[in-house]
Amino acid sequence: MLKPHFLATIDPDPPTSTKQYLVVRRDNKSKQDECRRNETGDYPPQRGHRYISGALRSMFAIASIGKAQLISNINACQVVSDAVRTTLGPRGMDKLVADGRKVTISNDGATIMRLLEIEHPAAKTLVDISMSQDAEVGDGTTSVVLLAVEVLKQMKPFVEEGVHPQILIRHIRKASSLAVQKVRELAVSFDINTPEGEEMLLKTASTALNSKLIASHQDLFAPMIVDAVKSLSQEVDGLDDLRGMIAIKKIPGGDVRQSFLVKGVAFKKTFSYAGFEQMTKNFTNPKVLLLNVELELKNEKENAEVRIEDPEQYQSIVDAEWQVIYDKLDACVNCGANIVLSKLPIGDLATQYFADRGLFCAGRVEDGDLKRVAKATGATIQTSTNGIFEGVLGTCANFEEKQVGDERFNLFTGCPNSLTTTMILRGGSEQFIAESERSVHDSLMVVKRSLKSQAVVAGGGAIEMEVAKYLKEHALAIEGKGQLVVNAFAKALEIVPRQLCDNAGFDSNDILSSLRRKHTQDEDGTWYGVDIENGDIMDTFVAGVWEPSDNKSNSLASASEAACVILSIDETVINPRSQDPGAVNGMMGGGGMGGQQPGLSNTMAGAMDMVNAQKGGSRSGNLGNGVSYLKGRGGG
Repeated sequence: MLKPHFLATIDPDPPTSTKQYLVVRRDNKSKQDECRRNETGDYPPQRGHRYISGALRSMFAIASIGKAQLISNINACQVVSDAVRTTLGPRGMDKLVADGRKVTISNDGATIMRLLEIEHPAAKTLVDISMSQDAEVGDGTTSVVLLAVEVLKQMKPFVEEGVHPQILIRHIRKASSLAVQKVRELAVSFDINTPEGEEMLLKTASTALNSKLIASHQDLFAPMIVDAVKSLSQEVDGLDDLRGMIAIKKIPGGDVRQSFLVKGVAFKKTFSYAGFEQMTKNFTNPKVLLLNVELELKNEKENAEVRIEDPEQYQSIVDAEWQVIYDKLDACVNCGANIVLSKLPIGDLATQYFADRGLFCAGRVEDGDLKRVAKATGATIQTSTNGIFEGVLGTCANFEEKQVGDERFNLFTGCPNSLTTTMILRGGSEQFIAESERSVHDSLMVVKRSLKSQAVVAGGGAIEMEVAKYLKEHALAIEGKGQLVVNAFAKALEIVPRQLCDNAGFDSNDILSSLRRKHTQDEDGTWYGVDIENGDIMDTFVAGVWEPSDNKSNSLASASEAACVILSIDETVINPRSQDPGAVNGMMGGGGMGGQQPGLSNTMAGAMDMVNAQKGGSRSGNLGNGVSYLKGRGGG
């Protein structure tokens, strides 16, 4: 966990008339924090120093400013990127993240970034762009973090030499705009209604699975994923609700090759009462009734008092309660439904009642499953059993209850609206199935994005090398510092092919040299990228390593924007209330106290001892003259 440097406040009323300041600065050469006090007069202003005054003294503490702050943030981001760097590409390694309760094994960048629980304020920006990439495109969550951090790394020498951050930000945004424009120019369009378009979708799905745990089963999962997404594209805006319309169910046990796709709706058997096994479990062309109604006898929640004069009157009250539930059940049967599903419980009386009349029922159905059934069968969810007519009922070709592993599933197939699908995933362990689900989700999002953009580019670092070549040529026409910044941005793009080589165990310098020569000298070198199998270069477009153009465009734009945000931060102001509950008491207590103040942590007491020892005083934990609060937080 990366923390700011020393945090300090100054007593607003020092005991002496001489102006006193506690100067907190970062010595970049020695990499050590140094605290100094000037007791003879005003301390001359220097870069990297901060004087705390005015109302801020009692409210905030300052970490560092200016160049020191920029470099600290860049260093923090580099540490974060090292955590996911080795997961990139087909030869990327997995990470095991344990939080004390749950163990997660994954090489998905967004999943790892989310589980790291990063607390550094600036480094959290990397988590945001990774999650944004996952939600927007699905794939490229690792590469977007690497690109952002590499841009910052290339800008770090300029910051150290005193180039103003706004100059860097302006040219980074310009280079990013040129890069995104170049990707769109290079993208290859396709028609999804042709055999070539179908092949494009299969290739993009396979490419997204290349770096996943189920990469060796692409022949099984890629066609399933393409079929599932294409079923959504039949409706206008159907792709926008991909998460809601495509369900992924996980069943531990069995072999991964036993996974299958249901073109319809499938959900796990819900909690059932006595009489469930007597129900009919197989229907052809059934009528489906969907309810958000509770079908069971309920005790009164309120304390009620009923005065009767005759014992027979009590029986009439009981009969009235039973008549209410029977009226509901009769309404469900009389409407002609064969299958009754409800989001709320269906009790033992209703279960036996429906079983005696040849109906199937299931209560406590999950909200998402109920909505998918409604979408697939054309049924309308009812909130009352009064006035049910045939128009609110849905239908499908077949309904059956099927045993899958240790679980029983209810399957609706042959639905009139083939917009919903369900993928049943099998595997030997829960960690494997969970990673398979993340892999399938990424591939689903990539195919969805391909269907929307209908344009692809070559992967394997080919598009990054071509864009880098274009930016280097364009930089020659720029005067001043901008030329150096755009060149540095172009060099940052090479991190993708470089990291692919490093993760595969190849010499990245040799392969990158070959790629630069190929892209620069040969006209047919546009789509040449890294050959992971042979440790050489190859035409990745011919090899079928394809990615949606929106994937790369979004990665470049998000990475550049994140880099600009971090470069624009020159000061961190931290409210001590969020750091230590006892900090506020220490700050408000005034200076010059004779002993250690109550509520101060051991870390704070140790920091105060160090300051006093440097002044020749005793290491007693007392506050120095004029200092009301000091807290040590370690280096950046």
